[in-house]
Amino acid sequence: MSMYDFEKTPANYTALTPISFITRTANMYPDHDAVIYGTRRYSWSQTYARCCQLASALKRRGIGKGDTVSIISANTPEMIEAHFGVPMSGAVLNTINTRLDADTISYIFEHGEAKVVIIDAELSPTGAEALASLPDHVLVIDILDMQNSDTPAAVGALDYEAFLAEGAADDPWEMPSDEWDALALNYTSGSTGRPKGVVYHHRGAYLMAQGTISDWGMPRHPKYLYIVPLFHCNGWNHVWSIAAMAGTMVCTRAVTPEVIYDAIADHGITHFGGAPIVLGMVVNADDAVRKTFDHTIQVMTAGAPPPAAVLEAFEALGFNVTHVYGLTETYGHTIMCSWNHDWDTVDVAQRSMLKAKQGAGMVHTEVMVADKEGHPVPQDGQTIGEILIRGHTVMKGYLKNPEASAEAFAGGWFHSGDLAVWDETGYVAIKDRLKDIIISGGENVSSVEVEGVLHRHPAVALAAVVAKPDEKWGEVPCAFVELKDGVEAEAEEIIAFCREHLAGFKTPKDVLFGELPKTATGKIQKFELRKRF
Repeated sequence: MSMYDFEKTPANYTALTPISFITRTANMYPDHDAVIYGTRRYSWSQTYARCCQLASALKRRGIGKGDTVSIISANTPEMIEAHFGVPMSGAVLNTINTRLDADTISYIFEHGEAKVVIIDAELSPTGAEALASLPDHVLVIDILDMQNSDTPAAVGALDYEAFLAEGAADDPWEMPSDEWDALALNYTSGSTGRPKGVVYHHRGAYLMAQGTISDWGMPRHPKYLYIVPLFHCNGWNHVWSIAAMAGTMVCTRAVTPEVIYDAIADHGITHFGGAPIVLGMVVNADDAVRKTFDHTIQVMTAGAPPPAAVLEAFEALGFNVTHVYGLTETYGHTIMCSWNHDWDTVDVAQRSMLKAKQGAGMVHTEVMVADKEGHPVPQDGQTIGEILIRGHTVMKGYLKNPEASAEAFAGGWFHSGDLAVWDETGYVAIKDRLKDIIISGGENVSSVEVEGVLHRHPAVALAAVVAKPDEKWGEVPCAFVELKDGVEAEAEEIIAFCREHLAGFKTPKDVLFGELPKTATGKIQKFELRKRF
C-alpha cells in the first residue's frame, strides 16, 4: 500500500450531482428571478421550495430510488422544477419528446417502467391516447396551463399544483448515494426503429453543466431564453448550468422570431441555444418583427452543421454564435468550436467558415477521429474518419439493451456514427453521417458540403441533400429546398448556382421544392426525404 492511499470519508468525498447547485443559489440569491413564463415569475427561493415540495410529494406517494417519473411538457416552470424535484426524490427523470406519436410514447412508458407521468394538458389528445395503455397503478398528474388555454384538457388523477400541495418544502430530500446513480432517461429519435433509452448519471450531468460554464464563458446571472426543448438532452443540461450561475430562465412555448426579439427587448436576454433552423428563422424575420439591442447575445447552436452563409448573416445582427456538437448519448454538446483569438483578423466569410466547424472536445471530453480499425486518422483536415468520444459525459448505456451498448462502446470509445476530418489543432469538421454520405460513381460526396453551397443562394431558406438512386452512377445528390417567403426560383437556376461552386459529381442532379420535414429540435429528417425514392 502506498503512503498516499487514504480512505474516502463523507468529509472529503461526496457524490457530484447537478441538483446540488440549486441549494446554494437559493441561499445566496433568494430573491433573484429564476424562472419567467408569461405572467408567472418565480425567484430562486420560490423555485427551490417548489422543487422540494415536488420531491416530498413523490416520496410520500412511495416514489424513490430507481423509479421512473416521466414528463411530457413544453418548456414551462413545471418542466424546470422536474429537473430538480424528481432526482431530489431519488427517482429518475424521463423527459419525453412532445411531438412523438401516441404509440411511441406508450412504448416509452412501458420500456421505462414509468411509475408517475406528469403531462402538459395542452398535449392531449395524443397524450391521452398514449396514457390509455398505462397500468392503473401509474399516477397521472396534469399540468394545467391557464395562461395558454382557458380549458386545458385534463386527463390525470389530479393537477400539478394540487400534487405539490401534498408535499412539504421542509421535508428532507436525497442526494445520490453514488454519483454513478441514474439521474435521467432520454430516448433517441427512433428514426430507424424503436427509440433507445439513454441513461445519464449524476456525475456526467454535473460535469456537463460545469463544462458549459467554463467553455462557453458563462458569467454570473445570465438571462437565458429556453428555446431548446427540455426534453432534448435535458435542454442541453443548461437548466443545471443556469442554476449554478444564478441566472434567469425565460420559458416559451412557441419558437418564432417575434418571441425571440420580444424576449430580448422585455427581459434583456443574454444567452440562448437553438438548432441552425432557429438561426435561419431570426435572419429571415420580417422587418416589423426585428428589434434592436445594444449588447451582444451569446448563442449556442447544434444539430446539422450551420451553413456559413447563415452564420455570417446571423452575427451581423448582433449575435455571437458558438457551434457545438453532441448526441443524446453524450448528454448533448460535448465538442465546442471555441473561438481562437488568432482568428480575429480574418475576414467575415472566413470567420463564418471557421465557426461552422464542430470544434474540439470540451474540458470534460476526449475526442478522436478514427479509421475503421479504430486508429486515429491524420490531423490534416482532409482524411475522413468517424468521431469517437470518451469521458464522463458519455451515457451509462442503453436501457435494457446490453448488445447495443457493447456495440456503441467497442474499443473503449463511444462511436458517434458521424464522419469528420480534424486539423492539427484538434478541431473537428463533420462531413456527414455514415448513413448520409453519397457515393456517386465511386466518389464520396458530402451532403454537408453541398448544403453549404445551397444556403448561399439568395432564394434558399433551408436545404437538405440526400442520395437518389441512379442507374449509371449508383446514386447522385438530390437537393430538397425550402425557399424564403415570397421568393421564387427554378431548379435549373439552383443547379447552375451549385455548378459554379462545386465539382460536377457533387452538383445536385435534381432540386425539389417544398417544406422540409423536421424534428421537434429543428433537425431535418433526411430519412423522410430518402423514403421518397
